[in-house]
Amino acid sequence: MKALVRAQYGSPEVLQVQEVAIPNLGEKDILVKVYASSVTAADGFLVKGTPYFGRLMTGLFKPKQTVPGTGFAGRVEAVGAAVEQFQVGDEVFGESGLNFGAHAEFLRVEEAGVIMKKPAQLSFEEAAILCDGPLTSFNFLREIAKIQPGQKVLINGASGSLGTAAVQLAKHFGAEVTGVSSAKNHALLKSLGADHVIDYRTEDFTQSGIEYDLIYDAVGKRSFSECKPALKKGAVYMSPVLTIRLLLQMLFSNWVGSKKAKFSATGLRPVPVLREMLKDILILSAEGKLRLIMDKMYPLDKGVAAHTYVDTGRKVGNVVLQMAKG
Repeated sequence: MKALVRAQYGSPEVLQVQEVAIPNLGEKDILVKVYASSVTAADGFLVKGTPYFGRLMTGLFKPKQTVPGTGFAGRVEAVGAAVEQFQVGDEVFGESGLNFGAHAEFLRVEEAGVIMKKPAQLSFEEAAILCDGPLTSFNFLREIAKIQPGQKVLINGASGSLGTAAVQLAKHFGAEVTGVSSAKNHALLKSLGADHVIDYRTEDFTQSGIEYDLIYDAVGKRSFSECKPALKKGAVYMSPVLTIRLLLQMLFSNWVGSKKAKFSATGLRPVPVLREMLKDILILSAEGKLRLIMDKMYPLDKGVAAHTYVDTGRKVGNVVLQMAKG
């Protein structure tokens, strides 16, 4: 099978399309023919091997798993002898987690992992991105921040994959939503439900004098310290981009002051928790309360271009690799 392979850490240029062996299945494994796989900022960090402490899990000097990618959607090609919930031909989607491997034509997934049957109303490309922006932002807003109706919420990086999902979810949860992005994306944010929009190029929300109950920095560009002036007493700052600085601020704010810094590694949460959140997300999608915003789609042999584009930080919504047509 063809796969996007990296033998070392580095820029997207370390990636190459190569022929590799189709994974062997254990008795509780599922082989998925991948039709679409998300390309995310987190994938980019993993390709580069940053932050460096993350290599404790992914490989100190070179990646343990040579094929990147976690979000996927496709059809079940084969199942192990003891698989009970899936059969050949099922349309599925999910997240491979620390096993990676989704940027390939075939992917092995454990039946007990994050894999679910794909709703008919979603394309493979749409289903492939559910475990990035929608799942991460759902986890941060509802599970970590315990968002409440009437709260004032600011989302920095509101036009990205996490941000476009967060704007809609925060609005669904009854918040007053402010989205921060470049001006060219303001119309999109308004269409997704943002009550207010800020152009980060011309206005610094941390110095505006407006205070928020929750600041969700979906792109990790503004630190907890920078955002403190824009936080109410007892308010929360959250970011899915973990740095040593944020880790220290989390520990310190847990003991001192009323304003808190928080982080969660969404993909490392227990599988039953992730599946329950995905069920809620699918309901919102089916009810038309969550639009899945697609920026660009690339064929597998343009995987380097896909990762390079995501690295620019200018994508709007999501980027997807297409391995095959469903």
